[in-house]
Amino acid sequence: RGTQHVCRLVLFSVSKTNVHVCQGANSYGQLGQGHVEDQSDPRLSDTAPLQNKAVRAVSGGGGHSVVVTENGEVFVCGQNDRGQLGLGHNADISTLQLCPSLSQRVTQVACGWDFTLLLADYGRVLACGSNAFGQLGVGQTVTHSADLQVVERLREPVVSVAAGLRHSLAVTHSGCVYQWGRGLFSHAKRALSPQPVPAHLSSTVPTLVPGLEQKTPQLVSAGAVHCMCLTGDGNLFLWGSNKHGQLTAKEPFLSSPTPVKNSLLGGEKVIRVWSGWTHIVAQTETGRVFTWGRGDYGQLGRQILMKQHPERQSAGPSAGGGNQEACLPAEVEVLHGATHVACGSEHNLAIVGGCLLSWGWNEHGMCGDGSQTDIFQPQLVSGLRPLLIGCGAGHSMAVCAATTDSRQNSAMTPLE
Repeated sequence: RGTQHVCRLVLFSVSKTNVHVCQGANSYGQLGQGHVEDQSDPRLSDTAPLQNKAVRAVSGGGGHSVVVTENGEVFVCGQNDRGQLGLGHNADISTLQLCPSLSQRVTQVACGWDFTLLLADYGRVLACGSNAFGQLGVGQTVTHSADLQVVERLREPVVSVAAGLRHSLAVTHSGCVYQWGRGLFSHAKRALSPQPVPAHLSSTVPTLVPGLEQKTPQLVSAGAVHCMCLTGDGNLFLWGSNKHGQLTAKEPFLSSPTPVKNSLLGGEKVIRVWSGWTHIVAQTETGRVFTWGRGDYGQLGRQILMKQHPERQSAGPSAGGGNQEACLPAEVEVLHGATHVACGSEHNLAIVGGCLLSWGWNEHGMCGDGSQTDIFQPQLVSGLRPLLIGCGAGHSMAVCAATTDSRQNSAMTPLE
């Protein structure tokens, strides 16, 4: 499966009395610890560049990480072969380094496989890294960029951005949803043939996603080859690949946003949603947490009656080889009332009752239990008092309250 990965957006705050720990894949120095060795136990990160700075957001891609501070500064580390760190060069960096070229304050960040999106003041979107699939939104003349590019075709302020492996999404202040990047094109072409592929699935510049008019879009999120939009009235819309049943539909591909039936979520409105590569986690208005999609690495956090195999899952629900039980949302009761959830590619973290839980794919030790064995139900990561959390596809991060517990201090001793 390798060590390349993508991670989702996470927000948190820190102070001088908190500690930042991480574990998991570190092939390119994306943990920011000054080396490239994987870590299967939580270890202190080198946050010296962030001293006395509150952190607002962190995101990671195929091998890179990006940290945004409360005052809008951007710090980066990890893989940089396509310029995804926005430093103006292509050298990898194993400790956090300030991105010096920014002239405006950044408020959000989202990372794809080998590209980065930054949401800056006044709702402007900046992009850097690979543009092989048009995922930067600047047309096809640029193959990749180590310098930040303004996504000029987004002509009104943006309030939310998301990045999949090779596609991007944005919601504007007026509630329009835009998509760009050809990462879903081949999937759409196979599924929709002989019908043409809709423009929003094949464009290298931001293109309006149809079907969300008058739906009050507020937030977008992205999986490997699927898209999500959460509206202000608590409805969740999904489109893209349904290879693992993550769209709760029978069709192998949905070209336009389709709502998830509220009856599948206890009849309740959705207030928060997170996505891994091929699985989805949603929280409803009463605090219930539902999961669905691919589950053969334990990423759903619940027992599934039908035995799963990756090769059978890949057949998809429409081919009769997928697990129909996993395709439908089901509640994970131990996660009820979670104050935050973070999804990696196929693993997850959650804060429940002030405790840190982890589950799912664990090949690189990103679940933080010292092993590389997949975890099929949420389990306690002992010795940590998490305040906020985040995941890369193959690594995990947590901002924790400082403690005098000797076991925690031992577990988090930085490697020499």
